[in-house]
Amino acid sequence: MEKKRIFKLKNQIKHYDWGSPEGIPRLLGAENPDASPWAELWMGVHPEGPSEVADEGLSLPELISRDPAGSLGPETSKRFGTLPFLFKVLAAGKPLSIQAHPSLPQAQAGFARENRQGIPLTARNRNYKDPNHKPEILCALGDFTAMAGFREAPEIAKRLEALADYFPKTALKTLLKPLAEENLKEFFEKIFSAEVKTALKTLRIGGDLFKTRPEYEDEWKTMGTFAELYPEDPGILSPLYLNLLTLRENQGIYIPPGTLHAYISGLGVELMANSDNVLRGGLTSKHVDLPELLEILDFRPFRPEILAPRGSVFPTPCEEFALLTRTPDISGKPPRSGGEGIDLFKEKTEPGPYIILVTQGIAVLTSKGLETCTLGPGESAFIPAMDAPDDLRISGEYRLYAATVGEGGR
Repeated sequence: MEKKRIFKLKNQIKHYDWGSPEGIPRLLGAENPDASPWAELWMGVHPEGPSEVADEGLSLPELISRDPAGSLGPETSKRFGTLPFLFKVLAAGKPLSIQAHPSLPQAQAGFARENRQGIPLTARNRNYKDPNHKPEILCALGDFTAMAGFREAPEIAKRLEALADYFPKTALKTLLKPLAEENLKEFFEKIFSAEVKTALKTLRIGGDLFKTRPEYEDEWKTMGTFAELYPEDPGILSPLYLNLLTLRENQGIYIPPGTLHAYISGLGVELMANSDNVLRGGLTSKHVDLPELLEILDFRPFRPEILAPRGSVFPTPCEEFALLTRTPDISGKPPRSGGEGIDLFKEKTEPGPYIILVTQGIAVLTSKGLETCTLGPGESAFIPAMDAPDDLRISGEYRLYAATVGEGGR
């Protein structure tokens, strides 16, 4: 009997406060009558939201555990023991918290330390949910706004100085002093000082500021949005020291460990190492552990590159994951016969495993001409590592994204 090679998935929805009531329901063609926030759709094996295998009565982790080498490939199975990435659809209706993710050594040390301290995994003050790092790439499914990476110290200072008539002079001086020394770590720490928090109570982002310093209009608008949602939060100042980025459809950004960032609005696919470790730095009512955040942050100025796929692959340095995309045609026509082989990802030198997600149109996946799986918008499938990737054919008019293991992880 031919071994099954295509497994359609049922995935969990995460309903966080910042989620959009429209983005993921629209993608899935689902109703959301109470307009609740649908924030993320998770695809993978993470214990906080593992996928289920449709019509099989088992979870994706259980499926993989039955034949790790066959599911993941021998090298991936030996190195990671499980699927090493987490694939998501992310829908930001409100700004996410300002945050960063630890490096692998930091995550391992922090997870072990909090275990020794007896902090429950579900505790509000728990920083490390697992011993893994969380580099990530986000690719926009439409216009998407984000902040990421510290600006150069002189650029931050210019933006702060533009607030001179709207911000108490002593607090402004407190922030400008470390910038003059290009000490971004001290500057960031001062943002959380009592003096600056008090000054934020008097800050008003209004029309005069837009008129007198129009060159920073994007910064003022973003600060105004933050101030309405999180009054007096230190994160209100973040557009002055983090790079503001706008992604268009099918553009991506890669966020390395230690990079301070926040997703502000839009719908996108997100791919990361299999981790849920987050340290927050503002725009949140959740736990903020400033000393730990200061330890894991990279304070070197950094502006993420806006990425486009090279062929079918978004370039990232990660061993755990690679993000691929394909759009043969989206015309609303019925699926074509035949189709293209999985070598449409010919830039990848190794087969699978893949999680394939369709975002537009209909894709028909066929294995050896016998087994067929049809995926519509928002639907996904797991494809184990295969000895002969040409056995899989994909036909139809669609846009899809595929997550697989990075070259260095095999």
